[in-house]
Order: sequence, then C-alpha cells, then structure tokens
Amino acid sequence: MTHDRWTLARDAGDLSLPAGRVAVFHARAEADLAGLSDDIVCIQGFKPDADRLTARGFEVVQSAEGRAVAALVQIVKSRGATLSAIAEAAAMVGPGGIVLIDGQKDEGIEAVLKQMRPVFDIDDVMSKSHGKLIRATVPDPVPAVLQDWIATPAETDAGYLTAPGGFSADGPDRGSELLVALLPPLKGRAADFGAGWGYIAAEVLSEHDGIATLDLIEADFAMLEAAEANIDDPRARFHWTDVTRHRPDTPYDVILSNPPFHAGKRADPALGRAFIEAAARNLAPGGKFYMVANRHLPYEDTLKAAFGTGRLLGELEGYKIYEAGKPRRAPAPSKGK
Repeated sequence: MTHDRWTLARDAGDLSLPAGRVAVFHARAEADLAGLSDDIVCIQGFKPDADRLTARGFEVVQSAEGRAVAALVQIVKSRGATLSAIAEAAAMVGPGGIVLIDGQKDEGIEAVLKQMRPVFDIDDVMSKSHGKLIRATVPDPVPAVLQDWIATPAETDAGYLTAPGGFSADGPDRGSELLVALLPPLKGRAADFGAGWGYIAAEVLSEHDGIATLDLIEADFAMLEAAEANIDDPRARFHWTDVTRHRPDTPYDVILSNPPFHAGKRADPALGRAFIEAAARNLAPGGKFYMVANRHLPYEDTLKAAFGTGRLLGELEGYKIYEAGKPRRAPAPSKGK
C-alpha cells in the first residue's frame, strides 16, 4: 500500500493527533488509515469504497454523526462537496479540534486552501507528491460561515431533488432527456443502471404503464436518497450497490443506462464498458438494453461483443442512443477487481 501524506508526516514527527476517535470523510478504499488512530470511523457513501473499507475492518457510515478528536477530509472533484465535508468535520471535532485536508493539485487542493485561510487557523501545509496535506485548527467560536458551506439538496424546475455535488446536480442531463424521449413502449421487469437521483426512472414509470417493477441501481448513497425522495411509485425498488456487482434474482426484461464516464476529473470509457457488460449479464435472453452516451465515447465494439443485435435509435445534440438485445453472457468480474 502506498504511504499517504499524513503517514509520511507522522513518521517524520511532523504530525501528532490526540488519542481518540478520528473521522475520515470521503475515505478512499486503499487509504493508509491505520496509523491515524486505533478508533477510526470512515464516512463514505460510494458503495465500492465503502465495501472495501468494511472488508479491511474499518467502521463505515454514510453520514457524519457523533464526536471526534480529529478529522481527515480527502477532497473530491466537487468543490462544494469538499467544502461541505470540511464544515461537517469542523462541527464533529468542535472548537480547538484538528482537521486535516488532503488532496492533489489537479483535484483543486490549492483552491481549497485559499478558501480555508480566512476561516481556519492554518497550522501547517505539507507539499509532497503533487499535492498538499493541510493541518488546521477549528477556531473558537466556530465561524458561522461554515454553516453556509454545508451542501443541501437543490430542486429543479420540475420539482425533482438533486444530490449536492453529484452528477447533474442542476437538473436532468440532456442525454437522459433524449434517452427517455426516444424509448419505445416498455414492459416487464426493468432496471436503471446508475440511476442517479432518479430522473430516468421517474419519467419511465410515469410514461410506461407496462413496467411491472423498476430497480434503481446506484452506488452513490446521497444520489439514491434523492431518488427515493423523488419517486413514490410502488413499482420502484432502490438498491445501494455497485452496478458491476449487482445480481437480480431474475434477469431483467429492460435495462436503461446513462453510464458514468469520469473517474475523478479524468475521462474513463472503461466505466461505461463495465456497465454494458453488466447489462449483458443481467438481461433476459429476449430483453432489451437502452443506453445513452456522449458521441465521442468508443462503446460500439463493447456493445457488439456483449450483444447479438443492436441499432442506433438516434444521434443528436452530441449524444448517441443505443438499443441492444440477445445478450451474450459475459463472465462476472473476479473478486477484488
């Protein structure tokens, strides 16, 4: 395991934390956390990371609760989500408590530090490996501005709640809108792979009476919470799980997806390919898979390998909408990958 900046600082004698509970926000699956404390709680709502941390023996929760003597925030690509975690960490440790913030330059750690300086007492900044570890003390009294940093759900013009800091937080993604508009009549057991805050599922349930059940499969806990708030149709069922690990009791007649294609700030078409392969594993022999993707993403070869039939329903506004059928049973991913 690669040593993280806080481990290097501790080993060099530049970091000492009080004994007691340490909270780690946005805790990453392979982070070197053991040296922080004997009592660690990881706050992580992304299912693959949460599962890996649990397997390593850490306590994992999806939202901040209780008190801690110190906190570590691993920043994410959303500045709002990072600042919200810092504010929650400050509330958890209280005045005089220590908050560590760690991140890479290309993740925006410099901008985070700039925004923190007027609010926190910055004790130290360690620069190493193209990133920074910031050590800050929470002032007494806790600055009121931190309350403004805490992210809350927004509401779209159509009345949908969106998860703060998540994909399409300002309203439905145009690709999702096009997918919904071009779908033929649907029926049977359906699923939305990577359901987000539930736009596709909500629209499909309202427009397709032939749908018997619709499983929303989503790895982001906050997104799934928003989806549950947006959908009260009894046919909807909500699953906090990794699409690539999902196994329904019975294969689906319909699978819909607007798959993610970014890992952090980097475009990664492998994510979409994994969704396509998962759809092929979980679709009934006579079922249909419908997917929207940005026009530039190279998914055609994966679709041809995973399905026996396919066609392009539309190509417009920078998106492609695909229909595929006759799934070829791709092998399930091995554990740990």
